[in-house]
Amino acid sequence: MTIEKLLGRSLAELRRHFIESERHVPDGFLEALESDPRSGARQLALLIRKRRLKNRQEGQRLRNLLRFELELWNNGTCLVAGVDEAGMAPLAGPVVAAAVILPCGYKLRGLNDSKKIIDEQKRAELALQIKQDAVCWSVGQADVDEIDTLNIYHAGLLAMRRAVETLACKPEYVLVDARTIPHCSCPQRGIVHGDALSASIAAASIVAKTTRDALMIEMDRIYSGYGLASHKGYPTPEHLSALKDKGALPIHRRSFAPVRSVLGLDPAQGTLFATDYTD
Repeated sequence: MTIEKLLGRSLAELRRHFIESERHVPDGFLEALESDPRSGARQLALLIRKRRLKNRQEGQRLRNLLRFELELWNNGTCLVAGVDEAGMAPLAGPVVAAAVILPCGYKLRGLNDSKKIIDEQKRAELALQIKQDAVCWSVGQADVDEIDTLNIYHAGLLAMRRAVETLACKPEYVLVDARTIPHCSCPQRGIVHGDALSASIAAASIVAKTTRDALMIEMDRIYSGYGLASHKGYPTPEHLSALKDKGALPIHRRSFAPVRSVLGLDPAQGTLFATDYTD
């Protein structure tokens, strides 16, 4: 369509076409809008330029997010698994880990550390897209008894190992958030803040987080009155109040100080307070 025909459309149509649908902007069209006597046309041109800048910045962010993967891919290592966990800090429920192998060169707009994605619906959409696009993905978990027996740190490592071991194809290399996995037969690298620095680990963090959240929503249907669907087991004031008033559930971690206190056990003999851990 020629620029003249485009300019013959209403500004509302042009906004839907180029802003809401993010269609390609023909050469010369922005300049034509900027010289249009209508203030709305000039405002539309400004919005398109802002969108272009935002897209360029997102493209650069995603390229940076692939820095570790690109180094491996360029050396011929294609099956790179990212691994992360969710659920270190909660007082209730399992710790869940995910392992994700992304296709070489994969970029997904909005992919980021799950903690930086506040919108639950957006996280769910990203998780679904990652699962559809991944070479393969898997989850592993350690239950409450294992957390209380091993301690939360080692239970998290166990969940990670289970996630890697249940991948449909064996990874050639594993990138792990902040640590390395014991008894893992694959070469691996722990990356501090890896969920914010590696696309594969970020993808794993999203899959782990959404999987665990779904488990806690299901637990809320079984154990009503504790607010598990809203706080997902984290030590919020609502959760601590329910724990104090109603007592501990079978899914509460007996090794965590607030739960031990409710049970009349010495909090000092258990795990440090849950907020000493981060997910």
